[in-house]
Amino acid sequence: MKTITIEGHLRTESGKRAARQVRSQDHVPGVIYGGEKEINFHASAKDLKSLVYTSEFQKAEVKIDGKTYTTILKDLQFDRVTDRLTHIDLLELVAGKKVLATIPVKFVGNSAGVKAGGKLVTKLKSLKVKCLPKDLKEFIEVDITNLDLNENVRVEDVKEASLEIMNSKRIPIASIVMTRQLKQEEAAADKKK
Repeated sequence: MKTITIEGHLRTESGKRAARQVRSQDHVPGVIYGGEKEINFHASAKDLKSLVYTSEFQKAEVKIDGKTYTTILKDLQFDRVTDRLTHIDLLELVAGKKVLATIPVKFVGNSAGVKAGGKLVTKLKSLKVKCLPKDLKEFIEVDITNLDLNENVRVEDVKEASLEIMNSKRIPIASIVMTRQLKQEEAAADKKK
């Protein structure tokens, strides 16, 4: 799994005024929780870009005052007007302690339904899972090879031994639907009969 390194600085002051001062230096205030204690820090907005602006699931090693915290992204806050990142929440990974994470889905295989002229429609781009930090993955593979026209692959079809999937079991992840052209061809074939 991809891990990025972020150089952080401990925040000694809290409140709106202190946060505004941190943001004026092009830094983003943040918090690391889930470990022994909550750590308030700030880091350069430039350093955080590779963690925030990506669809990949990755770990972040935050270095603050000589200590390194292995974390995952939990929450983000953006300014409503300028769309700048204003706050970041990170969850510290502690060995032996289960975490909740949202992991992207990656589709593999060539669907029989797509080969027959259907279209793959993605319903879920990620799954919420509960697992130990050592079992975290970059993505969850979903095989769509055997998916035919008008068929779904549901959350219950995903088999990952080390991950407890928290989404409702009956929710479809992806479907193969008939395209308009295929429907017209079938209608034309029915009229000829």
